[in-house]
Amino acid sequence: MSSNKFEKHLSIERKIGRRNFLTNTSLGLGAMALSSIIDPGVLSGQSGPLLHSESNILNNLPHFLPKAKRVVYLFMSGGPSQMDIYDYKPTLRDFHGNDLPDSVRKGQRLTGMSAGQSTLAVAASIFNFKQYGDSGTWVSELMPHTAKIVDDLCFIKSMHTEAINHDPAITFFQSGSQLAGRPSIGSWVSYGLGSLNNNLPTFIVLVSKDAGGQPLYARLWGNGFLPSRHQGVQFRSGKDPVLFLNNPEGYEQADRREMLDYLKRLNEFQKDTYNDPEVDNRIAQYEMAYRMQTSVPDVVDMSDEPDEVFEMYGPDSRDPGTYAANCLMARRLLEKDVRFVQLYHQGWDQHSHMNGGLRHQCAKTDQATAALVKDLKQRGLLDDTLVIWGGEFGRTVYSQGNLKGANYGRDHHPRCFTMWMAGAGVKSGFSYGETDDFGYNIVRDPVHVHDFQATLMHLLGMDHERLNFKYQGRRFRLTDVHGEVVKSILT
Repeated sequence: MSSNKFEKHLSIERKIGRRNFLTNTSLGLGAMALSSIIDPGVLSGQSGPLLHSESNILNNLPHFLPKAKRVVYLFMSGGPSQMDIYDYKPTLRDFHGNDLPDSVRKGQRLTGMSAGQSTLAVAASIFNFKQYGDSGTWVSELMPHTAKIVDDLCFIKSMHTEAINHDPAITFFQSGSQLAGRPSIGSWVSYGLGSLNNNLPTFIVLVSKDAGGQPLYARLWGNGFLPSRHQGVQFRSGKDPVLFLNNPEGYEQADRREMLDYLKRLNEFQKDTYNDPEVDNRIAQYEMAYRMQTSVPDVVDMSDEPDEVFEMYGPDSRDPGTYAANCLMARRLLEKDVRFVQLYHQGWDQHSHMNGGLRHQCAKTDQATAALVKDLKQRGLLDDTLVIWGGEFGRTVYSQGNLKGANYGRDHHPRCFTMWMAGAGVKSGFSYGETDDFGYNIVRDPVHVHDFQATLMHLLGMDHERLNFKYQGRRFRLTDVHGEVVKSILT
């Protein structure tokens, strides 16, 4: 090569090298600056997202500045009756006992439990409603405690879903698909954002004891095809809050540490041999379990809670495993910066005996639900914690079976139902969406399950279309191929 050609070639190489250096450095510095704004712990080496080995740092950070750092999702399994609690329909009194007009039903499908009825008699709510707060929100007599905090809540009265039976409907809400096997919503949040507390799981589940009702399955908080470290961890009442966490009798903590160190070496050998990324997840779970041996007893010990706190949550809060006790436990977990806390309370499936059954469920949950919102607010946690309340679908305006005074029931109704949110990033004292006078169809601003999920992810700083995972040749996401952020409810 001639001297001139060599100098020209060297000059081009220098330019390319300088351009690559500036580009890569600017991206690196930009990523560090963004991370320090969103999560200062990134630079200190203490941030949860850095725990993820399956993604690079930019994918693990929020896509934009989040409004919410944590979520507590109060799932009312069974389908609460919207027109008996929050969606006031006084017009129904004029049609009580009459057959539901065909112009309202419009040929929509029914479940097998009421499809054979000769008539679909309209059943007006037997419960009294009043307006509360500066927002003038209508709430029934069944929720007197929640009625006092309506100015902190954002109601969505136009939720709808395709699922008409419990299991596919719950699975749809929790995983974005009616078919089992997809990752749960908490697992997606764990995968996308990581942990805020390295000594507790990112995703914790609490199930009310002795609530009865439709069965719940562990797959509802499972990780699906995501790495196993992102599955929800169920905390239980009793001696062992987390199964298989405590050391066997006669086994010391030093023994556990020595065993884990040897096991880690074996797992690392397996990873080097087979290059299986799931081995890293197994190691991480073992180490988390070891740290939880110290952190879990501290967080589940409520002896440091003052009497006035138990009084605020209600008498059941002193009984571990009840919904009230789980609400108080949820607040303690959120204080410890657990990212996603899911509460399940069964028994909202009133196909008959609406008066007694629904009244019982509301009495079991109303005070503790309101107390959780108030407690978070007074501790300054509501500003960056999102609270969600709702079930998998609503109930029919017509009576299932014969309409006999107060002894009536309501069937499943996916066409419209009510949920509410509170806290970080959502409008307070606000109602969104509207149903018709029969509470049967949506007439304004429908919100689909995937819209709700997209909005939740948005509040956490994640674009639901960009948070995906490649599995069996396809990129999956929580919202499948649907979902729009409901911007009208955001602050």
